[in-house]
Amino acid sequence: MSLKRVYTVTGLIIAVIVLTVVLFSSWYTVDESDQALIMTFGKAEETITEPGLHFKLPWPIQRVEKLARETLKLEFGYNEKNGKTNETKMITGDENIVLADLVVQWKITDPKKYLFHSEKPQEILYNATSASLRSIIGSSKIDDALTSGKAEIEANVRELLTSLMDKYDVGISILAVNLKDVELPNQEVRSAFTAVTDARETMNTKINEAKKYENKRMNEAEGEKAAIIYKAEGEKSARLEAARGDVAVFNKLYEQYKTNPDITRERLTLETLEQVLPGAEIYIMNDDGNTLKYFPIRPLEKEQAKQSNEEGGSEE
Repeated sequence: MSLKRVYTVTGLIIAVIVLTVVLFSSWYTVDESDQALIMTFGKAEETITEPGLHFKLPWPIQRVEKLARETLKLEFGYNEKNGKTNETKMITGDENIVLADLVVQWKITDPKKYLFHSEKPQEILYNATSASLRSIIGSSKIDDALTSGKAEIEANVRELLTSLMDKYDVGISILAVNLKDVELPNQEVRSAFTAVTDARETMNTKINEAKKYENKRMNEAEGEKAAIIYKAEGEKSARLEAARGDVAVFNKLYEQYKTNPDITRERLTLETLEQVLPGAEIYIMNDDGNTLKYFPIRPLEKEQAKQSNEEGGSEE
């Protein structure tokens, strides 16, 4: 075989290899759950998020880094690894020990920063999650961590974790924080806390019952008060009306008195005697004390009443 032929065969082999490399390294696919970052001589260029078949310059001019575009999950707390449980203990603000279990939902929003601003961005996220959770638990009371304060703790952890990740600037965004579980470290402590919780619930129940009874008695007292005031207002109105009537009667008598004082005085005397002594017979006497033929007031009144009754019966 001549040297020329050897060179020719070698050149053909090299050309086939180069063509094969160019052919297979000039296209790539992006899944719906992925995003691709184009690297030109090691420099980050554009980010491809559209799924499907895409073309690029052959290697080693350009290469592709694929990253997840979907929501990722970080579990912090009780992680099963090699059959062992990693217990995460932390101290509350009132110096009690609890075990926390947290899930963080996060997403890669800037592939350039995720790849080049840090060597281990997920480790940074894990450490920031730990710091955020311990900080918030450390400023919370154990009752809040174990009972009704979980939602507030979640919100505070998310806010703090988001601010930390913004400062680290590694291209990660926090979507949600879910505090799965907060427990006491052992059964003895759990039993003691349960007893305290039961006692507190009993206390709250008694307080609520007392407030309910207090409200009931207050309502009854308010009702009685309103009834007394209403009755007093009625009596006040009645007495005012009676007083106005007495004033009207007095004014009328006074007008009569001004016209005929003697007659009015005698009439008032007789009416007063009738009221004080309703069954007494009235006699009209002279001033000298001698008994005159008296004017039979009572018999006349009875006779007049009898006649009135008879006339009324005959008309019927």
